[in-house]
Amino acid sequence: MKEGKNIYQSRRDFVRKAGKILVIAPIIALPVVLGKKVTARGNVWQIDPHKCTQCGQCKTKCVLTPSAVKCTHNFRMCGYCDLCGGYLRQGTKTISTAAENQLCPTAAITRTFVEEPYFQYTINEDLCDGCGKCVLGCKDFGNGSLYLQINQDLCVNCNECSIARNCPSDAISRITDKEQYIPKEKI
Repeated sequence: MKEGKNIYQSRRDFVRKAGKILVIAPIIALPVVLGKKVTARGNVWQIDPHKCTQCGQCKTKCVLTPSAVKCTHNFRMCGYCDLCGGYLRQGTKTISTAAENQLCPTAAITRTFVEEPYFQYTINEDLCDGCGKCVLGCKDFGNGSLYLQINQDLCVNCNECSIARNCPSDAISRITDKEQYIPKEKI
């Protein structure tokens, strides 16, 4: 008689191994599934710059820190300026790049000399926290070329966007992901 492995022992081993796999597989797959960027049927959250009141909710209500909302500069509306209402704090005694003269609390706007008397103002999105102070200053004392927009590379597209729920001007809505951007044109 041939001595071999007990057939019941090998089945038990099979069931044990299969059970372990069935328990471990969902644990490994769950972070992968939850980590995917979810969009609601090809739509993304965006800010309508014509409705936005620069209330500051975008900075504080976004689930990300810093916020996915960033200041955007429409260079077609604004060229080179001597004084920028979005860069300089109102009522400054001297026009300089000193921190106490800047409107932006994170120094996200940089001023680069072009030619006398013009400067170019650019936004560093890594420093911008979406507070909207520069946008409000540009709207009140400039031509409105600065505006807030949601950066889709940063936004996690929450199905229940906290900023959209708390926006007092109802400026945030879903648009198609093909568009991804509501432009601000000269009015």
